[in-house]
Amino acid sequence: MAQSPGTSRRTFLTAAAAGALGAGALAAAEGRAAAAAPFDAPGTPAAATRFAPSRYVHIFYYPWYGSPAVNGSWRHWPQGGLTPPDRIGSDFYPAAGAYDSGDRAVVDRHMGWLAQAGTGVLVTSWWGRGGYEDQRVPLLLDAAAARGLKVAWHIEPYAGRTAQSVVDDITYLIQRYGGHPAFYRDAAHGDRGAYYVFESLRIVDWTPLDQVADRAIVLAQTTDVSKVSHFGGMYTYDAIAAGNNPQWAGPAAYCRDHGMVWAPSIGPGYIDDRAVPGNTTPTLERDDGATYDLEWNNALSPANGGPPTWVSITSFNEWHEGSQIEPAASAPPTAQSYRTYSGAYGRTGAAAETAYLDRTAYWVARFEAARRR
Repeated sequence: MAQSPGTSRRTFLTAAAAGALGAGALAAAEGRAAAAAPFDAPGTPAAATRFAPSRYVHIFYYPWYGSPAVNGSWRHWPQGGLTPPDRIGSDFYPAAGAYDSGDRAVVDRHMGWLAQAGTGVLVTSWWGRGGYEDQRVPLLLDAAAARGLKVAWHIEPYAGRTAQSVVDDITYLIQRYGGHPAFYRDAAHGDRGAYYVFESLRIVDWTPLDQVADRAIVLAQTTDVSKVSHFGGMYTYDAIAAGNNPQWAGPAAYCRDHGMVWAPSIGPGYIDDRAVPGNTTPTLERDDGATYDLEWNNALSPANGGPPTWVSITSFNEWHEGSQIEPAASAPPTAQSYRTYSGAYGRTGAAAETAYLDRTAYWVARFEAARRR
């Protein structure tokens, strides 16, 4: 769930998810793997044949972090009133430390991890022309190209965003970055780029999108098919709802019948207690990886219209909300208590740091096998 740079975390749930996530429903979601009707009952991460990074698996990426050494000051890590580098606005601590998104060595390492996970398209958080995140794009594109990865766009609710400004943003992104080899275009959908619009329901009339329909797949963040006129697809972002009987068959069928992209979003868990003190958003426990497996099953299950056009993952590195699959330190600083991935898929210590990368690669392989049938 994306956030405006430098502000407190917002609670965002779809109305359906907010209504469903009472104490009983959340407990059921956390107890879940046995109760699910799984697409598959996976064994170990190595049990599936790995494919090259998939162009059909997209992962939300946040280039908004800064440090004094590179940026001149801390950025985003102090969220929740904390003092980096040892005390950061996250319940986990990155294996890479409190890094800077403008550090080429860091971004190269991220691209290596994304390739290890099999995720071929990163969807970068973008807050408008000339902003901090826009300034990180050239570095991100170059580092992605070096690993054979592609970059798509998550257009956030920046101040003054309108349907027409989004059209102008798409035109800008194509003109400024469209010639780069890492600029994502989907060959199966007319070589158009992908533009996810976070909180698209804030705007009612999206008619201006017709101006870019021939060169852009613009995805609305909703499962309400009555809200997607003029869009080219739908996604959900919300990893909490994805673990609670999401009932995606209807949106999946609608997208299929209307030639649209269906890209449901899944994630390993959610916790924002440290970044947003006093927030009431429910914690979605990782359950040693069972949550992530359940959500992949939900996305791929034929009962939910699976396999979908694309799978979108929330997230690679949204540390404030604890939804990341980026490696977390197994021995974090002791300035405050941090969670680790110990126990995920039976791993402990340093071996657990990459557990979610490797499990993602497992599920990417299963997704690729399913969609090729």
